[in-house]
Amino acid sequence: MSTERDSPMDGNLYALPSPAADAFATYCGGNAGGSNETCVSLAALPGAEASFVIRDSKPEGAGKELRFTAAELDDFATGWAKTRGLAL
Repeated sequence: MSTERDSPMDGNLYALPSPAADAFATYCGGNAGGSNETCVSLAALPGAEASFVIRDSKPEGAGKELRFTAAELDDFATGWAKTRGLAL
């Protein structure tokens, strides 16, 4: 369950400003399409404790963001790992 300290009071993470470009950590995969074609970037969202921004590195996804609370990302990560048979 989300609490006030986990997200903005109105619950709209998209109402908050984006993090600075240098705040993002980049996680890359197999690089099948070039050096940045399989990367995803993640940064903490300023103004909301335990909330994050995810960006795609592909040119088609430039400027697009997905925003999640830590609980939402945790649920996604554990669910994804289970469906892929990965151990955490």
